[in-house]
Amino acid sequence: WHDWIYKALVLLVIACPCALVISTPVTIVSGLAAAARRGILIKGGVYLEEGRKLVWLALDKTGTVTHGKPVQTEFELRAEVDTALCRRLAASLAGRSDHPVSQAVAQAADRDGVTRESVEAFEALPGRGVRGVIGGKAYSLGNHRLVHELGRCSPELEVRLDTLERQGKTVVMLVDDRQVLALFAVADTVKDSSRAAIAELHQLGVKTVMLTGDNPHTAQAIAGQVGIDQSRGNQLPEDKLKAVEAFATEGPVGMVGDGINDAPALARADIGFAMGAMGTDTAIETADVALMDDDLRKIPAFIRLSRTTHAVLVQNIVLALGIKAVFLVLTLMGLGSMWMAVFADVGASLLVV
Repeated sequence: WHDWIYKALVLLVIACPCALVISTPVTIVSGLAAAARRGILIKGGVYLEEGRKLVWLALDKTGTVTHGKPVQTEFELRAEVDTALCRRLAASLAGRSDHPVSQAVAQAADRDGVTRESVEAFEALPGRGVRGVIGGKAYSLGNHRLVHELGRCSPELEVRLDTLERQGKTVVMLVDDRQVLALFAVADTVKDSSRAAIAELHQLGVKTVMLTGDNPHTAQAIAGQVGIDQSRGNQLPEDKLKAVEAFATEGPVGMVGDGINDAPALARADIGFAMGAMGTDTAIETADVALMDDDLRKIPAFIRLSRTTHAVLVQNIVLALGIKAVFLVLTLMGLGSMWMAVFADVGASLLVV
């Protein structure tokens, strides 16, 4: 009886799944902590585990690939109106918007000492621009899409817009109820870190696409500068959502953004990345991962960390089960002891940790 009870106790200790049970949470928590030390805040272990599977990464342009601090480069009157009035109207509308392009127009006006008017019935038009009532008259400040929808385009204006857009500039126009009053060209600069990040993503086998509300020419110019595989311009929030859904048919897809316009796509993507420093509260709340300093190189670092975490996780499970199996066989052969069982249990747990 003594021998059999002893062997039963040895088998019971060996059978304790401590090392196996602890192998997954301790690995995931270590991965989350390592990411946090690098300024990558991950909202759950599931996203850390899924990161290694990403096939496509969709990126917003302004504030994500570019610095998000564009500067006004051109101002042109397009109608017989007062220059000062146009700038005042545009600054009044732009100053109420949080979009970087609008902010560039407002800041240029502030630098030149342009005063602002009070705006009534202000409304943001996602993917298009803004509108409001100033002095009892309705005005809009928006992109090519908005002007086209309002029916204010002309062949001459189309040619001028095409020229500016091919230079990588974003154009917004001030429109009243009859015509385009003026245009404002704004240029942004690409982050050096974006080029490095895209190159690293390609090395990791992740394909990239840029989804932006800007015109296709500007999108193509910026994408070419950083080496992004594809670019799509004139993307409204719903267009970005549909694009992410389309790419998801090829495998897990990630989305990187910083604005309200990106929120639906961030929510739909398998992993949503928000640019924490410049990102809106909505984008950060919706995303699964927040990058704390707007450096896109953190995304390839996240993917590498995900792959390392998975490798360590597999090693831990194999180690935990392997040690148990070895000592189980030894015990069944009559060679096992309680010391072996303790090592197979507590020792394996320590090795896993």
